[in-house]
Amino acid sequence: MHELGIMINVVRTVENFAIENGITEIDTLVLQIGELSSVIPRYAKACYPAAVDGTMLENTKLEIEILPGNCICNNCSRVFNYLQYKGVCPDCNSDDWELLGGREFFIKEIIAC
Repeated sequence: MHELGIMINVVRTVENFAIENGITEIDTLVLQIGELSSVIPRYAKACYPAAVDGTMLENTKLEIEILPGNCICNNCSRVFNYLQYKGVCPDCNSDDWELLGGREFFIKEIIAC
């Protein structure tokens, strides 16, 4: 489970940002994770308590927003969800598409107290 290492790096990044900006207390950390990302949201959430233990984020809440894995068909220009349609355009049955999003992993928001 590589999510623990990723979450530890997120915590370090947020702590550094907080220190640089004079933030002493954080209420909520909001992450955006694409549904095609290599980071599994439920594992990231499960690792969060261990990653924040003993840090300034120890009492923060974690919110995760899932970003859809959408594609655009190169044949008919239909935008569709890769997972829902298993990589095949629901309009023309083409498997020739470009990924528009879904592999992201972002720190979206740091909400201070």
